[in-house]
Amino acid sequence: MSFLVFLVSETLPQTVVQHLRWIMQKDLLGQDVFLIGPPGPLRRSIAMKYLELTKREVEYVALSRDTTETDLKQRREIRSGTAFYIDQCAVRAATEGRILVLEGLEKAERNVLPVLNNLLENREMQLEDGRFLMSYQRYDKLLTEHTKEELDAWQIVRVSEDFRVIALGLPVPRYKGNPLDPPLRSRFQARDIYYLPFKDQLEILYVVGPNVPAERVSQLLSFATTLCSQQSSNLGLPDFPVDNLPPALTVLEHFPMLSSQQLVQRLYPYQAMLGKEGCTAVEGVLSVRTHTHRHAQLHTHTQLTVVVSLQRFELLDACQQPASSAVLKVAPANTEQPGQPGAQADVTVRITDKDITFQVPAGTKAPRPPNSNPAFISTPSHAQLLAEMVQSHLVKDMCLIGAKGCGKSVVAKEFAEMLGYSIEPVMLYQDMTARDLLQQRYTLANGDTAWRPSPLVTAAQEGKLLLLDGIHRVNLGTLSVLSRLLHDRELSLYDGSRLLRWDRYQALKEELQLTDEQLQERSIFPVHPSFRVLALAEPPVAGSSGQQWLGPELLTMFMFHNIQPLARAQETSLIQGLTPNVPKEAVEQLLHLTHNLRQTNDPTAQSLASSLSTRQLLRICRRLSQYPEESIAHAVNKACLSRFLPSLARSSLQKGLASCSIQDTQPDAEAHDHSCKRHTHTHHTPCTNMYNLFHPSPPLHPGTVKDGVLTIGSVSAPVYNAGEKMKVPDVLFYDNAQHMMVMEDMLKDFLLGEHLLLVGNQGVGKNKIVDRFLHLLNRPREYLQLHRDTTVQTLTLQPSVRDGIIIYEDSPLVKAVKMGHILVIDEADKAPTNVTCILKTLVESGEMILADGRRIVSDPLEAERRPNTIAMHPDFRMLVLANRPGFPFLGNDFFGSLGDIFSCHAVDNPKPQAEFAMLKQYGPAVPDDTLHKLVAAFGELRAMADQGTITYPYSTREVVNIVKHLQRFPDEGLANVVRNVFDFDSYNKDTREVLIEALHKHGIPIGAKPSSVHLAKELPLPEVRMSGYWTTNQEGNARRKLLCPTETHPIDIKGPVFLRVQGYPCERQESRALSFTEEKATWQIPMSEVNIICDITTNNDAIYMATCNPVCLFAMKESGDTVQCMELYDVFPRTISGVWQPFVTVAALGSPLEGQVVLHEEQSNTVLHLDVLTGAVRRLILSQEPEQPAPKASKWWSSSKEAQGGHKMCREFAYKNWLLFYKEGGNQLDVLDVLEGRVHTISLPINLSKVFLVAEDRWLLVESNTNKKFLLTKPMHMGAEDSGVCQLHSVSEDGVSTGHGASSDEMYVPQTVGSDQLPNENLSAALGQKIVSPNRLLSDTSSYARIIVGFPDLMSPNEVYSFKRDVDLSEMRGGDSGGQIFSRGGLKSSVAKRTNCVSLLSANQVVRALPPGQVPLKDIFPPDVTPPMTAAYLEVTDLNSKKLKYIPVPRSLSVSPYTSWISKVSDSDVLLAGLGSGGVVTVDMGGYVRLWETGLENLQRSLLEWRTMIGSEDGRPIQITVQRDSGLDVTAPKHGKVDPKNAPHVGGNQWAGGTGGRDTAGLGGKGGPYRLDAGHKVHQLSKAEIDAIPEDVRKAAREMGEKAFKARLKEIDMSEYDASTYERFSGNVRRQVQSLRIILDSLQAKGKERQWLKNQSLGELDDAKIIDGLTGEKAIYKRRGELDPELGSPQQKPKRLRVLADVSGSMYRFNGVDGRLERSMEAVCMVMEALESYEQKIKYDIVGHSGDGYDIELVRTDKVPKNNKQRLKVLKNMHAHSQFCMSGDYTLESTEAGIRELAREDADERFVVVLSDANLERYGITPERFARALTSDPQVNAFAIFIGSLGDQADRLQRTLPAGRSFVAMDTKHIPQILQQIFTSTMLSSA
Repeated sequence: MSFLVFLVSETLPQTVVQHLRWIMQKDLLGQDVFLIGPPGPLRRSIAMKYLELTKREVEYVALSRDTTETDLKQRREIRSGTAFYIDQCAVRAATEGRILVLEGLEKAERNVLPVLNNLLENREMQLEDGRFLMSYQRYDKLLTEHTKEELDAWQIVRVSEDFRVIALGLPVPRYKGNPLDPPLRSRFQARDIYYLPFKDQLEILYVVGPNVPAERVSQLLSFATTLCSQQSSNLGLPDFPVDNLPPALTVLEHFPMLSSQQLVQRLYPYQAMLGKEGCTAVEGVLSVRTHTHRHAQLHTHTQLTVVVSLQRFELLDACQQPASSAVLKVAPANTEQPGQPGAQADVTVRITDKDITFQVPAGTKAPRPPNSNPAFISTPSHAQLLAEMVQSHLVKDMCLIGAKGCGKSVVAKEFAEMLGYSIEPVMLYQDMTARDLLQQRYTLANGDTAWRPSPLVTAAQEGKLLLLDGIHRVNLGTLSVLSRLLHDRELSLYDGSRLLRWDRYQALKEELQLTDEQLQERSIFPVHPSFRVLALAEPPVAGSSGQQWLGPELLTMFMFHNIQPLARAQETSLIQGLTPNVPKEAVEQLLHLTHNLRQTNDPTAQSLASSLSTRQLLRICRRLSQYPEESIAHAVNKACLSRFLPSLARSSLQKGLASCSIQDTQPDAEAHDHSCKRHTHTHHTPCTNMYNLFHPSPPLHPGTVKDGVLTIGSVSAPVYNAGEKMKVPDVLFYDNAQHMMVMEDMLKDFLLGEHLLLVGNQGVGKNKIVDRFLHLLNRPREYLQLHRDTTVQTLTLQPSVRDGIIIYEDSPLVKAVKMGHILVIDEADKAPTNVTCILKTLVESGEMILADGRRIVSDPLEAERRPNTIAMHPDFRMLVLANRPGFPFLGNDFFGSLGDIFSCHAVDNPKPQAEFAMLKQYGPAVPDDTLHKLVAAFGELRAMADQGTITYPYSTREVVNIVKHLQRFPDEGLANVVRNVFDFDSYNKDTREVLIEALHKHGIPIGAKPSSVHLAKELPLPEVRMSGYWTTNQEGNARRKLLCPTETHPIDIKGPVFLRVQGYPCERQESRALSFTEEKATWQIPMSEVNIICDITTNNDAIYMATCNPVCLFAMKESGDTVQCMELYDVFPRTISGVWQPFVTVAALGSPLEGQVVLHEEQSNTVLHLDVLTGAVRRLILSQEPEQPAPKASKWWSSSKEAQGGHKMCREFAYKNWLLFYKEGGNQLDVLDVLEGRVHTISLPINLSKVFLVAEDRWLLVESNTNKKFLLTKPMHMGAEDSGVCQLHSVSEDGVSTGHGASSDEMYVPQTVGSDQLPNENLSAALGQKIVSPNRLLSDTSSYARIIVGFPDLMSPNEVYSFKRDVDLSEMRGGDSGGQIFSRGGLKSSVAKRTNCVSLLSANQVVRALPPGQVPLKDIFPPDVTPPMTAAYLEVTDLNSKKLKYIPVPRSLSVSPYTSWISKVSDSDVLLAGLGSGGVVTVDMGGYVRLWETGLENLQRSLLEWRTMIGSEDGRPIQITVQRDSGLDVTAPKHGKVDPKNAPHVGGNQWAGGTGGRDTAGLGGKGGPYRLDAGHKVHQLSKAEIDAIPEDVRKAAREMGEKAFKARLKEIDMSEYDASTYERFSGNVRRQVQSLRIILDSLQAKGKERQWLKNQSLGELDDAKIIDGLTGEKAIYKRRGELDPELGSPQQKPKRLRVLADVSGSMYRFNGVDGRLERSMEAVCMVMEALESYEQKIKYDIVGHSGDGYDIELVRTDKVPKNNKQRLKVLKNMHAHSQFCMSGDYTLESTEAGIRELAREDADERFVVVLSDANLERYGITPERFARALTSDPQVNAFAIFIGSLGDQADRLQRTLPAGRSFVAMDTKHIPQILQQIFTSTMLSSA
């Protein structure tokens, strides 16, 4: 264009003339020149001007990074089977005496240009074909001595004396490129060609735009010169393209109303390409006013001082809003000048209210009026954009910049059609070469090599609109070959042909008087005048090294138009126009969400918004208009692949959805990736995950095919009629609900015509799903597996050479396109994204150009019109499979670059229940229990992988393999088989520990030996003997038969009040992981450490526990995984004065009231009815008398109070929904019938101490002072009118007369009496005689058990049989050891309230929990063993086997400080309740619940299962048997001789007891009579021997370790005490450190991944160079190597992290409560350890904040601690500071200061992590202010971790802070995990 400029102004500017004069001087001297200067066409046009003036011929080469020496010297071509050398530009110029112009020296690779060194210096060069170029002086000298013929025979060629070289290049390092090679540089004379001086430039501009006000012109120019100054490049601003000012003025000439700022944006799109500071700088320059004329005189450099002072040029117009404009009409212009094929069009544009008509170049088709295309919905912003494009089109090529999916291609297409252009799309990709752009080699039918012009060249000749899609992807060194085409419309091609600008071509034609044909024979072609280039690009990423593609060179090539994202209203109308049936409110919600995300300046939200591009929104709406009942949340999650987002991004998306009130239709958050449909054909019901776990799954409707229609779920599709049956996949597939849902989803999108992308971890069944899907649809498939070495060529064609001719084989992709098959692309993330992006044009526009010149088109009509095309079959579809992005797959981010052109589906491991169903089909014979364990264990491992605790995501594939193995070899234990998966991790200590812990937790005994069975030792039970009689006195003696009056009244109910039922996950540990004991499982309930458990009860499989400080109820299922908790703190009437120690008993009600309990508080006699499901609490008031005032506190300790006694509840028949209440020492019974809501009160003539409900209608009462027993019989139905009466019978006890009168134990008080009888066989076993009779099992302190035969039904004397103890329990001292030794002494005045004794009737056992002091420890443990510390022992009295055993219950880790209170609850630290048939459940005072199996049958069954799980390696040697026929027949079987020496024998048929022989008895032979083992070793060490490493070896290893440890301590001068202190912090975060380091390592490795180096002389054959190989070239190979960073690209800067640790006083003060200070110290320790030795990648410092200030230095970036001692010192500083600092809070200041400081530093990315406790409000800091501080600088990612604080402060805070930026660690253990999460999801995502 500048070329034009010179011709316009007749006289050349002075500066140019000086340059020309200098070139002429050098030319006369015979020197080669190098014109150096900023990018732009100026240098080239000066060179060409010189050649034009001196009438010299030129050889022009645009160098690119793909230029090789063959392009400069000689290239071989094959002609009729022989290879010829054809001279290239350098040789031609030298021999013909032309000028060689080399443009872009900085683009060529290092080793290419030295080829020219000798030619430049001495004008000599050896050629490949044997000729030698010699300088003219020497040649002429030789001619004097030899003839020309001789020299020709010697192949010497003369270099012309007119040969010169003009090199054009950019100064490197200021611009990108390779620096000049010193030897090459020394051969050139350099001349700096800077932009023309201000004055000259101004002259030119005045000529171009004569009607533009001079002031505007000079303002524009001043602005441009400022931005080219040195200062602005120091700011990192690219140079302003000064050369584009003339065309811009042409636009102004036509449209004077355009604002300068709009114009500047087109020339210099600073908002798109610069960061925040850059934009401010540019706008600063734009906005200032100064006097124009002063500028004219000022020289550029003085002008800079003006810039630096506060004056700039007034270019920011007062109204920022660009004038609205639109194209009104387009008509073909009737200006056909003769010989001018370039059609013009008259375009009328309306700007604000003025219509302007002007002429622009138009295409070869007829123009189409704007807005006439139904598929293009015009919005005001698009109309505006098109109008602006037409203006730019007047003068120059354009580039559209816009994010992916925002409509660039659509706008381009509309623009082309409006002006009648045909579009030629060219998809650019990263490793595209200059040859791919311009010309490619191919072979003719006879094997000759030829060049085929690329679409770009044909477009230039035919006058099409060339669409360069993805200009941001291609390398600048490749793109530079186009610069001359874009600037001057001229192009030199590889085969020597040249394209000339239209007017130059016409002038040439006239001058030489030649026809077009003659010129074409000379390889000269015109560029069509209508030809235009439209480039499409994604916005450059400011500041990043790879994505900042828009540099000074590209700026000179185009005018730029930025596509702004649509405004919400416009986007709404667009979507509704394109998908008319979509529900209105759906669109509203979608756009609300999208625009919210787009407007935040949070990078996470921005990246989410990019997944919701206009294109994706349209796809979602198309689907919603088809299936309006689908949930929007589901669609959004699908589009963003939220299942695989980093946790921060996912939470920020969820928060976004919530704030836009987009509800997921399923309530269950975990199941949020699917709305599971009940697959019934009538209606949909969402079903949640929890629902699935406890209910049978919905009936599965697998894909059914009926009458040629396939139905999956609720979607149907016709079955395809396949031509090639063998290509339809057929695969073993077990239907499961979840995969069917994925398929139903896929089918919906498939029917909408989408291409599908399935993303998931490895082994979740992506391939299976796809194959099954295609099998059901009966579609043939083509399969393409991508890998790291996939190139664009291999995706499309496979070249091969046959008979010297190159043949292209179609790849599966091309076959699928032709035949209409389904293309399955597997492992799409393994191939580089620059390769896979060529799929974009195929999916989007249905077009693609193949390497052999054919092209795929979607329009069948066009395919018929054009030669060499393949029409895309309408049935063609792509299904792409990829692993999820990110660690540990570290593939390329396929989803990120191409996700929005596919419909995405996340495939996850099946949910537990679906997975179980599937495994059951793989292993029908594998026990369910085993499968459940596997599913649970793997479920947990996957959850850990999601959180980042472990790195490998274990998948269904692995479980299936385990199950297959178990199915085939059922004897092998599960524990062995799982090692098939986990042995990969056996060498990584930390991972191994995590895995083993998880497997053990779910009861997979990995690492256990079959011999490790540790059941309690059995002791004999004393003989049973009959010890007396009980006689129930019948009537007859009227005095003894007492009638008791009864009265009934309804109960008074207060309430209900609804309390919150909180669910906590319970970490259930299976206890039989390493050894087999009576303990089955254990978990801890979430109670605070001061709380005291005071009761436990069970009902079927439900367990209820009550605590009394404060009063709470915990409920859980025996095998469930959540604990429900209800806090009743507010319900209980608390006394005003002093100490009130409530004591609570729970009774679980039965059907129909399951899940409901009655709570009874004994002192105040409060009865509550609770519903655990709804949280409803009702108070039941039983008695009608007014409540007594609560007793005074002082009385509580006094003994008189003891005597008073509390109220008691009898709950034996709670499962029948009635309970009995009485008061100790009282004389009435209250029977509460819960269902009827009535109380029956029975008045008694005696005072009670205990009541036992021995049957529903017979109750045993004990009188309070005498311990006499009475039996109360009551009519069965209280309601019957006649029976208002109960009878009381006294029971007399008679001992067996021993001659000494009555025996001493007549008056014992029972502890428990069974409410039902022992089964007859148990009774017979216990008494050792066959007997059938009613009976009751009774236990008390003086016996292990007593059986009363005949009681309570028979009135005759009932015999009592006792198993007596040697010492009565009540006489033994309670706890000699155990949790509360110190409390049991003097204070223990009261009897414990809980007896802790349970009788298991079906197992025939009595189980009690005893304190260690009441257990005969010396009988249980050998004398040299100290008994373990236990909370209690379970004494199991087994009446079947007559054995007694004591099972130790482990101590709890924490015990409430209220020890005296605990001792009132129970003697031992444990409470006990029966559970099911053969087991009990205990809970200790620390809240640990344990399930025990005591019944013998149950134990034996479990042991058997456990042993099979471990596997049957019983230590017997394994024998190897080779089945071979020895050919000898079996004679009659015999025993064989016995060898007296018993030596081993193998084979033969002689000796008995051999191995592997015939006929004799032995092992492993054939035909012997029986197996005989003479005890010889057969093979292999036994397991036990292998394990028995000699002790001295172990000891030596241990000592070696200790010695090394001590030496290391000594080296860093650290005491062992310090070392152990440090270990306390370091040990807790070891796992997180380990996993962070693994991720850091793998990222480092990924960064070092090698690239293809092309043009190598050895390596693998490069397909693109096959023809060059045919012609005999050497550099046709490629190999992998380290790619040097591109020269001039910025250095990789480190990431910058600052941790702000809270070291304020509150941290120290509350550390005792929740350990917050220690956790913060652990977090700091983790940062220091994980980042050790990565200082060059991540620079970090740690700063504390407290009341003393906001910048307390703990770790400096330049002095990071190097060893444990230094790290410990940092931790000690933190601790000491928080202990002694002032109070106050500087969290906010610290955060703000940290963000400010980091923003100033030079870094790749910046992170601030704030650790703080959340009491900001106390210091008057509002959450909003803190949120502002966190997001105050978009360059700094700030995160806050709040340490759970008083009440819900932290939760409230988190709700107001931006999503994904704040975390609440309620449990301080989570701080290190949260920190790890922040690291992995942000810092490491982009390393």
